Amino acid sequence: MTELKGKRILLGLSGGIAAYKAAELTRLLTRAGADVRVVMTEAACRFITPVTMQALSGNPVHTDLWDAGVPNNMAHIELSRGCDAIVIAPASADFLAKLALGLCNDLLSTLCLARECPLLAAPAMNLQMWANPATQRNLAQLRADGVAVLGPASGDQACGETGMGRMLEAEEIFEELDASFQPKLLAGKRVLITAGPTFEPIDTVRGITNTSSGKMGYAVARAARDAGAAVTLVSGPTALAAPRGLERINVSSAQAMYDAVMARVAKADVFIGVAAVADYRPTLAKSRKMKKGPGAVRLDLQPNPDILGAVAARKRPPFCVGFAAETENLEAYATAKRKRKKLPLLAANLAQHAFGAEDNQLILFDDQGRHELPRAPKLALARALVAHVAGLLPKK
Repeated sequence: MTELKGKRILLGLSGGIAAYKAAELTRLLTRAGADVRVVMTEAACRFITPVTMQALSGNPVHTDLWDAGVPNNMAHIELSRGCDAIVIAPASADFLAKLALGLCNDLLSTLCLARECPLLAAPAMNLQMWANPATQRNLAQLRADGVAVLGPASGDQACGETGMGRMLEAEEIFEELDASFQPKLLAGKRVLITAGPTFEPIDTVRGITNTSSGKMGYAVARAARDAGAAVTLVSGPTALAAPRGLERINVSSAQAMYDAVMARVAKADVFIGVAAVADYRPTLAKSRKMKKGPGAVRLDLQPNPDILGAVAARKRPPFCVGFAAETENLEAYATAKRKRKKLPLLAANLAQHAFGAEDNQLILFDDQGRHELPRAPKLALARALVAHVAGLLPKK
């Protein structure tokens, strides 16, 4: 499911309490099949030992610029050769300054200067150090030089303060590194995605909804972002954290989702409607809790707006991708829906096998016919879907 299998990653640690997260990052990388080589500064060794990192990576850890065990005694050259990426985590304020100025007075800073592969840095420092103009100047220079800056996040810090400067968690850095190897099939494209269920209120405490978890839509959003697109995610109520690096718009009802989509669709190149939108809503939602009484209760329902249909019917629509979640007659219903809404692409699945699950199985329907995507984790399916979409987009 990741692009990291077989990749050679050089993980650099500079000084900072966040060095403990590098241990978990190493575990994640090795479990994904990456070959991890660790280089530590003298300060990093004060926070976590080379023995720990060697045990987790399965490779010798390097700390000395004059390491005689490296061929030709040129560790700063040899260690970076053949690497697919260098990741500095944590990247202290001091180390970021070295990178920005091209200083190299230790092994890690020297091999970064002598590298031939991409460089990613995960800053970690006190909030005042992060906000300092000197740090921000250095970061601007690094970004201009093509260094990928991962984070930081805002949160509790070891110093007892709370604010920006906290290093991303190991899983977040892992995801960002994995994303860096994804083909940028949608670079320069703007993608608008809906995800999750909608909630149609009956009264102030009850409503009509469904069992969609939003996992497929969020996976599609991440896959599109990883493919280089600028992504806006319009999400119904879910318990999921949005992927980093995209815009998330939270809505509840189908009408609110419709309004959010229509306000943004004019700027979209691609629209992917993954959300499980309720077809109907109560005609009149009560302004207070309905009390239970004897006998049956009748609800009058009216149709919700057809979000996908409205987008596809625009005079100049984006490339529209629909989803069909059925419980039977999947192919017949999906084919009819694609034809009725005049969609270039529709992804269909059985709801009972998909809602809430970690994996899924899709059938894609387009003008060339049907394309089966066998059961796999939802992120893997999302990446396959995004690649299919990219192949159907008009070429410049």
